Amino acid sequence: MFPLFKENIRIAFFSIKSQVLRTVLTVMIIAIGITALVGILSAVSALENTITSDFASMGTNTFNLQRYDSQIRVNGGERDRINPIISYREVKEFRDNYLYPQTQVSISFTGTSSAELKYESEKTDPEASVLGVNENYVTNSGLNVEEGRDFSIFDIENNNNVAIIGADVKNGILEGVNPLDKIISIRGVKFRVIGVLESKGSTFGNNQDLRVLIPLQVARSMFTNANINYNVSVRVENQEMLEGAQDEAIITFRNVRGLNPVEENNFGIAKSDDLLNRIFSITQYLNIAAWVISIITIFGSSIALMNIMLVSVSERTREIGVRKALGAKKNTIAFQFFMETLIIGQMGGIIGIILGILIGLAVSTSVGFDFTTPWMAIIWATAITIIVAVLAGSYPAAKAAKQDPIESLRYE
Repeated sequence: MFPLFKENIRIAFFSIKSQVLRTVLTVMIIAIGITALVGILSAVSALENTITSDFASMGTNTFNLQRYDSQIRVNGGERDRINPIISYREVKEFRDNYLYPQTQVSISFTGTSSAELKYESEKTDPEASVLGVNENYVTNSGLNVEEGRDFSIFDIENNNNVAIIGADVKNGILEGVNPLDKIISIRGVKFRVIGVLESKGSTFGNNQDLRVLIPLQVARSMFTNANINYNVSVRVENQEMLEGAQDEAIITFRNVRGLNPVEENNFGIAKSDDLLNRIFSITQYLNIAAWVISIITIFGSSIALMNIMLVSVSERTREIGVRKALGAKKNTIAFQFFMETLIIGQMGGIIGIILGILIGLAVSTSVGFDFTTPWMAIIWATAITIIVAVLAGSYPAAKAAKQDPIESLRYE
């Protein structure tokens, strides 16, 4: 049995080599469909991994008060209403009046995203972000101080000129030196470095490591732009108290804004897991697009594969007659042609998987996503190529097996 199986595989490879051009074209058609499937699913998986890792550190016990319900628009177009910005007066009043137990409130704002940082004779390009924060920002944002310490309440209340820097700042102007207690300059104001944040990488082109955190009031004295929008984050120690904390936050902020009971909220509230669900709902469309593109292409490749095998059966009619005259059974003939179909399908699948992974890796690297090997996409691609081979090879194999040996020997 095994020698016969081995011989059929040898004959299948010999037949494939004798039809190189048609085989290559068919293999590439299959590979294109698999590449589309694996490539898009790889990129989407990398996107989901990056977003999940960015938000997972914040936990499910943190929520934000923000200008709108969501900063991510699933559908395009203008907003139905324009909410007022969240001002410093409002966040200060909210912090003073929000007394829900076992919670801590973080206040922050982005002073600039184009600061030039200096240390002695070294300086960065004007692309660093400077954030004014209070003592709870690092904890509420799920950040970790890798070296040094976090802000203390005394740093914030006394408006000390201290700073916590991102990993890229340390590896840039402070490379090769111990960054702690070094003096850096921002817009001519000197700050003593007290901590270095753990690297977070880049998301959607936004480098999260090229930033500096400074005390809130110090930042307000440096950045006096009109209409600065402040961010408020509330962390609840006990997750079971999250819903109550959110309700209390809504009531408190409505009172801060002087809203009547009949008026709708002119601000938004969002949890990190709600934001994740919104993002994943968007990525579902990309998954659907990957399947639609690949199914259409694979359907075409199935027709092409069946066509090449039918042509092969016609061209080898006399060979089939000789083999049957020498005692070959129908199953043996059918298996030979089916094996050819399976080999061509798997060749296309392997090439498609490799190209798809390379494309997914290239896209992930270019935009800073966390790429992981898309095992599920690879499994699906392998299964699809086998199904394509079965569907495309069954009829030609059955047709070859049913050939009449006498008529086949007469075939010219």
